[in-house]
Amino acid sequence: MAPIAVSPGELDKRKIVGVNAETVTNVTSTDFPGHYPGEDHAWDIKSFSNLFSIKFYKNDRYDASFSLIGIDASIANAFRRILLAEIPTLAIEHVFVHNNTSIVQDEVLAHRLGLVPLTGAAEGLKWIRYYPKQAEGDSALGAADYNTVVLKLHLECTTNPDAKKGEDDPLKRYHNAHVYAHHLTWEPVGRQTTMFPEPDGVIRPVNPDILLAKMRPGQVIDLEMHCVKGLGADHAKFSPVCTASYRLLPTIDITKPILGPDAKKFARCFPKGVIGIEEVSEAEARIEGSGYEGHAGEKKAVVVNAFRDTVSRECLRHDEFVSKVKLGRVRDHFIFGIESTGQYDSDALFLESVKVLKAKCTDLKRDLGNIMR
Repeated sequence: MAPIAVSPGELDKRKIVGVNAETVTNVTSTDFPGHYPGEDHAWDIKSFSNLFSIKFYKNDRYDASFSLIGIDASIANAFRRILLAEIPTLAIEHVFVHNNTSIVQDEVLAHRLGLVPLTGAAEGLKWIRYYPKQAEGDSALGAADYNTVVLKLHLECTTNPDAKKGEDDPLKRYHNAHVYAHHLTWEPVGRQTTMFPEPDGVIRPVNPDILLAKMRPGQVIDLEMHCVKGLGADHAKFSPVCTASYRLLPTIDITKPILGPDAKKFARCFPKGVIGIEEVSEAEARIEGSGYEGHAGEKKAVVVNAFRDTVSRECLRHDEFVSKVKLGRVRDHFIFGIESTGQYDSDALFLESVKVLKAKCTDLKRDLGNIMR
């Protein structure tokens, strides 16, 4: 028997997750073989290519927002988890304290340094390899120019002889009263000079104004730091993103007219720009059964931009709106937000997550092939 043809409208309706006052309905994907008798929902690369699309809303260097349309939640969530924990970055791992007479304890200062985001030439960062794991009890360091980047910090606080008498501002009264990230200096080793060329490719903090410590005259901080490549799954300092998240596209369906004062009240239930106020036209008022008969010229509520809705369900708290509106989300429309810590551009981060997922699939396919031999 030939597969039953399904209208595009029916398929779109099946993709809507219902958002009610107390419950969420229709949350499970149903577009797989066998769920609907007589319908063919076998996955096909051609149909997937036709339905899948990407739409960008913002593409700043460290902040991107875009939609992935036409994929399953498992794939979207895989990208999110990879962005958080499986894209390698460079961070401070070992801190050798030669002298620290500031009030910040050695281990606290080392922890603060580890969380400072670093950046440098993209090709150089890819060239850096993982630091070799040491056997238990092995004290020898396996540091080399291809797996370790050295940073140094040597700063002493002194009194400013040119400061005015009675000056209260420590930044004017003393030299080096505040220790910032820009005080970290990179010490290139071996081929690193070539891989991280000056001026824009050198290893440096993303934000030079991160405050690390405060000192007073006579206090000194003298450190050497070794940076290695790692994954966010091992420690959050290696995560390349401040945050990587997604949400489903909201839908707002006004099923019955909302007129007059109720229209303004309805608009106030949503973030600004989601609901607009328009006049009922003469043509609409003449349509029998539209609900606008006899209301020409009155104000009505219309959906302007559902994308901006936060789905707070505030409108469902008011009895006059419960039967007039349906809220939902589109199950296969994922709105991603990626904020980079600075080592990668935000749009490049998503491409890196695709590469990681592709590599995982390749490994799985190879392993399955070995099992079948």
